[in-house]
Amino acid sequence: MPISLESAGTVALITIDEPATRNALTGDSARDLVRCLDEVAAEPGTGALVIRGAEGQFCSGGDRRLLAAARQRPWDPGITAALSAVYESFGKLASMPVPTIAAIRGAAVGAGLNLALAADVRIAARDARLLSGFLRIGLHPGGGHFTLLDRVAGPQTAVAMTLLGAEVTGQRLVELGLAWEVLDDDQVEPRAMELASRISDPELAREATATFRAQAVSRQLPAATAMRAEQAAQMWSFARQPAR
Repeated sequence: MPISLESAGTVALITIDEPATRNALTGDSARDLVRCLDEVAAEPGTGALVIRGAEGQFCSGGDRRLLAAARQRPWDPGITAALSAVYESFGKLASMPVPTIAAIRGAAVGAGLNLALAADVRIAARDARLLSGFLRIGLHPGGGHFTLLDRVAGPQTAVAMTLLGAEVTGQRLVELGLAWEVLDDDQVEPRAMELASRISDPELAREATATFRAQAVSRQLPAATAMRAEQAAQMWSFARQPAR
């Protein structure tokens, strides 16, 4: 299975495991991811969630075959449904009833960056690479990309990464608010699990998380609204020209 869900006490661990594509998301894997997130949300004994990519890579974005098909047939309802599933995975992660931590090794690109930004906390390897990547392949950003970046790191970082193609790595991730900590590669996942395991009272954690989400949404565009705002423009960009 490309998406797996494990439990360790009060902590749920979701792993994206598609090493051949550096853990790129397809419509099917995104649906599996949403299903796993729903399972975590429905389990009252879970107090926190860690999401990671297998084989030292977080997520390289949308699967290239899906993106190529969207360029050829942007009107195809099956393709639209697959892209919508990828979008839904970001929205679901951003609205989880428990705190979420992304353990980032390797690269988080495009849709993979969206997924990382949708988590509440990011622990990254020193050599992890966070980049937008949409414009460099001739696509308008999608999945609430601008809102997610602006929410986490502010408008200057959003413009630099999305429109100007800046890539962020190392301690700069912490300086910009894109990561809580940067560590040696082999320390990333243990640290994420250690932080998550600090929650010993899942009921209290869920109540406090609900309060946090209710207060945070008052100062930002809701993720679902941001995704709808970008989807039409991204679909236009699929139809506009062939892949670069």
